[in-house]
Amino acid sequence: MHQFISMMFSLLVITGLQVSVESARIRSERSIDRHYRSELAVPNGGRWGSWGPREMCPTGTYTAGFSLKVEDPIQGDDTALNGIRLHCVDPSKGSSNSYHSYASVQSDVGSWGRWTDIKWCPSGFLTAFQLRVEKSQGDGDDTAANNIMLKCSGGPLLQGDGTRWGDWGDWSNTCEGKAICGIKTQIEEPQGRGDDTALNDVRMFCCD
Repeated sequence: MHQFISMMFSLLVITGLQVSVESARIRSERSIDRHYRSELAVPNGGRWGSWGPREMCPTGTYTAGFSLKVEDPIQGDDTALNGIRLHCVDPSKGSSNSYHSYASVQSDVGSWGRWTDIKWCPSGFLTAFQLRVEKSQGDGDDTAANNIMLKCSGGPLLQGDGTRWGDWGDWSNTCEGKAICGIKTQIEEPQGRGDDTALNDVRMFCCD
């Protein structure tokens, strides 16, 4: 019996070490303190919640794609857009059609929804964004941010697979530097029996 308990303890320790190593590997893909040249913002973000940490692509990489965490309409307390994930690539690795290796970064994320497929720039990198936001509904159901559109340096616009409430606001400035390389998000925590909105606003950062 003691031998069995000892074996189980050893397995737990080994498993814990493997999880720690995996977590460390994931953290090492980010470069939180990477220097950035400019910060991008839009004027129509929601007003609820608090800002999460700034998360940066690994040094030498830039964003060429993104995916969203979206709650589909539920005919109840909708939260719409819950998270934004940026996908960072090395410019020396070829066109986006051949990206097999990339790092992903995200700031705080809401509790609801599922992640959409990645949208990639056909060429170039992400350089500006536009946010679709529903204004305050008073006593109605607020959703705040619903969708995002990003501009590729090669010209095309990429619209996310978000939800349809609200209006598109003005574009952010275009990056000073090469491309977007980081993100932070404003997220409202779950409100219990209150009205949930999840993601309200986003800031992005540009690197040389």
